[in-house]
Amino acid sequence: MPTADAPRPTAAYRPRINPWLIAPIVALAAFMEVLDISIANVSLPHIAGNLGASQDESAWVLTSYLVTNAISMPVSGWISTTIGRRRFFLICIIGFTIASLLCGIAPSLAALVFFRALQGAAGGGLQPTAQAILTDTFPPKQRGMAFAVYGISVVFAPALGPTLGGWITDNISWRWVFLLNVPVGAILVFLILAFIDDPPHLVSARLDARRRGIRFDLLGFGFVALGLGALQIVLDRGQEDDWLASPLIATLVAVSALSLIALVVRELRAREPIVDLRLLGNRTFAVSSLLMFMLGFVLLGSTFLVPAFVQELLGYTATDAGLVITPGALMLVVLMPFVGRAIGRVDARLLIACGLTICGLALLWVSHFDLATDYLTVMLARVMQALGLAFLFIPINTEAFGSVPSAKVNNASALINVCRNLGGSVGISIASTLLVRRSQFHHSMLVTNLHAGNPAYRSMLAQLTAHFAPIYGSANAAAHALATIGFFVDQQSRLLAYLDAFWFFGWVFLAMVPIVFLMKAATGHGAPPAH
Repeated sequence: MPTADAPRPTAAYRPRINPWLIAPIVALAAFMEVLDISIANVSLPHIAGNLGASQDESAWVLTSYLVTNAISMPVSGWISTTIGRRRFFLICIIGFTIASLLCGIAPSLAALVFFRALQGAAGGGLQPTAQAILTDTFPPKQRGMAFAVYGISVVFAPALGPTLGGWITDNISWRWVFLLNVPVGAILVFLILAFIDDPPHLVSARLDARRRGIRFDLLGFGFVALGLGALQIVLDRGQEDDWLASPLIATLVAVSALSLIALVVRELRAREPIVDLRLLGNRTFAVSSLLMFMLGFVLLGSTFLVPAFVQELLGYTATDAGLVITPGALMLVVLMPFVGRAIGRVDARLLIACGLTICGLALLWVSHFDLATDYLTVMLARVMQALGLAFLFIPINTEAFGSVPSAKVNNASALINVCRNLGGSVGISIASTLLVRRSQFHHSMLVTNLHAGNPAYRSMLAQLTAHFAPIYGSANAAAHALATIGFFVDQQSRLLAYLDAFWFFGWVFLAMVPIVFLMKAATGHGAPPAH
């Protein structure tokens, strides 16, 4: 049996088992990590109550995970190449599993926040490493189907997370939201040890690095930690703290901007960069990374908006809100294998443009909903959006990895996964900000019509006063009528804010269509360039 450190004698890499047995293993690891980003959201009130903390304090359970996850993900490519991808994958799985166990038994909120930070740091390497393993395991002609398996895991998980987390919290305990990872992680460790090894080019690269002497770019890592860590806190806490009106948020914005600028300068000059930004000099990879950012932006932004919309304005329960999203996620599971088969037969750029158009139109459709919209209509709009998303994830990844040499797969995977995760954080942040700001705007516009000179206002006030008079008495009827009108104004303001947000996300997707054709046309089933 080949070892992880001994290169194979043959030039072409062949995994020691059927690659289709490897695909679900690495996809499950990515699924577990992506699921943990969203599964704990609905548990925060229970966590706060059980651990004696406020709702605002419990939000750091999410923020701490996102911050350390954002820091560790971009450097995962360098670590994989330096110590071995299989070894790094195992370290991430073991660390994530142990941290999940500690989260599940945490005695206090401070301990839980700390353990969540450890969990995020360990989990940051799972998505990039899983995708890099798939890229090297499958030949170019089969990568579309391999990315379909991976895509199902990372796109389905955010939709499943809130529903699963809510059910576990309501029926068992919030602690099992984290403890659920322990048996899954233990099984993954066994499967990785048994079935996954490193391809020869990675073994050679690791041995070369040892001979040259491993150089850790400490300064570059410091810029990564400051830049992305501060940015993640800004995105997660900005709206709640009123953005730049908060001295803390303003300071973090400045720290993030300066650190990221310094990171670019540093990494472009470094002989052995910890984050290989030179890959963005490849036009196809750069455009693919931008599109992946926008995919995360709209996917997670809309996934945040839809459940909130149906719960807040249509009166759905958390379970019903999950059922609105689930059919769309199932549509992705069904369609992605077909899209994977289409790769190589159809120009990937046309598939991406088609997906962007369908998603954009689906979101514009939602921007015309009202308070009388039924479940079937909301569900069909989400299914239509999922139909478009199925044409995005696989072609974008295929184009991206088909344009970089195999020696750079680890670094490329780290970068493109950072783009998707960062896009998701930006999307959720902008969605929440749009809801607050546009609701305030529409409220201020609607109340200008509430005056005695408006016949419609006088008529409604009189009707409501007459309605409440037998219930509350004539002395109190007018006050209840005014309160009811105020409720209607608040409700309509919130509705218009949601519609504005959906309209914005829809046009963002449609605006990306021309950018797709900046990518070079793929040749030979997306085969990677010679190296």
